[in-house]
Amino acid sequence: MDETVPVADLGEQARLEDLISERADLRHRLAQLKRDNRRAIQRRRLEKGLQPYQAELIRMQKYLEETHTRMIILFEGRDAAGKGGTIRRVTRYMNEKHYRVVALGKPTEEQRTQWFFQRYVTSFPTGGEVVLFDRSWYNRAMVEPVFGFCTPQEYQNFMQGVVGFEKDIVRQGTILVKLYFSVTKDEQARRFERRKTDPLRQWKLSEIDVQAQDRWDDFTRQKYEMLRRTHTTHAPWTVIRSNNKDRARLNAIRVILNAVPYERLSPALDFVPDPEVVISGARELEIMEAQMLREGRFTA
Repeated sequence: MDETVPVADLGEQARLEDLISERADLRHRLAQLKRDNRRAIQRRRLEKGLQPYQAELIRMQKYLEETHTRMIILFEGRDAAGKGGTIRRVTRYMNEKHYRVVALGKPTEEQRTQWFFQRYVTSFPTGGEVVLFDRSWYNRAMVEPVFGFCTPQEYQNFMQGVVGFEKDIVRQGTILVKLYFSVTKDEQARRFERRKTDPLRQWKLSEIDVQAQDRWDDFTRQKYEMLRRTHTTHAPWTVIRSNNKDRARLNAIRVILNAVPYERLSPALDFVPDPEVVISGARELEIMEAQMLREGRFTA
């Protein structure tokens, strides 16, 4: 008996399979749209949650202007730790006439012959101004020694001189806030991968970024030495756990606001930093030293 399936039935079966496949694809796309929509709503809610604190930053800035007080905020940390995104949230509504974001590039040959701090000092704030350094003179404590961009003697000169340099900055009336954004190795890798595939973020990925994962332990050792030798009572480090960018941004703003004795716009607002996100430099050193004792290596 000939059991060959009629051509018409084969056509119907193929169309049915196409419809089933199309339905599955539509269901998948619908689910993705719902997820994207939920994320967008959550992002919007989080951004709106920042606004009362951003209003406080405007009030803080007004105090600085009225009292002619200078303020410097350092944003340090590993690549992809969330420094740039935080800076954008801090400055979003601030008066552009009274703040500057400084991100210095590679020094020129002339600058290399100058006193190391000179090119940073030329960007310092005037009275009533806030300067936010997107990486600062602490490049010499972290990036430069890891990649051999400075000599061991240049590194030691910096580490011996920076404490006195910052003491003078504070002694002469400038408010100095030093923030170190701390991200885990796995989260950094995830963010790098996103930069590779996202055309809106590819510009952020540099050759040094590509090597950051391979040099993870080197950076960790430099971080420990930096905190150990430059966390002082007059210029302390504040570590921001930044795996969760939204919590990191909110708490970094709280730290900045708490550094200035201005009159609160909204005293009822919660200005207390989250202890799971904000760690003192001294506490971070204790954590890292405990890791070394337990495991024989730093893991932070």
